[in-house]
Amino acid sequence: MKKMIIASTSTIYGSEYLEYLLPTLKDFFKDIKTILFIPYARPSGISYDAYTQMVKNAFGAIQMDVKGIHQFKNSKEAIQNAEAIFTGGGNTFELVNQLYKNDVLSTLKKVIAQGTPYLGTSAGSNICGVNMMNTNDMPIVYPPSFTTLGCIPFNINAHYLDPIIGSTHKGETRETRIKEFHVFNNIPVLGLREGSWLEVLGDTITLKGKYTARLFKQNQKPAELASGELIRF
Repeated sequence: MKKMIIASTSTIYGSEYLEYLLPTLKDFFKDIKTILFIPYARPSGISYDAYTQMVKNAFGAIQMDVKGIHQFKNSKEAIQNAEAIFTGGGNTFELVNQLYKNDVLSTLKKVIAQGTPYLGTSAGSNICGVNMMNTNDMPIVYPPSFTTLGCIPFNINAHYLDPIIGSTHKGETRETRIKEFHVFNNIPVLGLREGSWLEVLGDTITLKGKYTARLFKQNQKPAELASGELIRF
């Protein structure tokens, strides 16, 4: 049975890295000693070692150890043997590129389906959807495919922002971009606001956190989903 936390972000305003999620993660990763971390997204271009150390420091607060996937000789075996897995945020294009380059995307999908607990934040959440086509990131590299894990039957737009009333900015809003996507694609898209996350237990998907989320479907008006609401299709 799938067991996942799919969060919009790792850090909310005024808090340290993962701090707002730690109470949830302490229960979610109960009885787990070591988490396998996938640092491929490299936020701000930092090294795998530096990123892994940052995650290790955060999980130390709840007495859990962290090992980076790059520290293992065999990436597939590291995923297959992991007690739990965390994929962090950064650039989704580079994350997906490295998952394909290291030939671990299908292995990751398999172990999640078999019940290995999974945490994703930002880019690590984007890859949980059908594809990565609703990321906000710049295409700094060209992955072999936009197809991702497909652990949930919709796409994630992490860090979803609402239009600012009275703003003089004339660029496209997130809603406009998603409408453009739906001209050519019928995959639903969930705009996940900062501080919100999805809890996935088997086929049950529940919105968690303090805020609503915005669900977009092709040729339909967007719907607001309340925290605690089940996401059904």
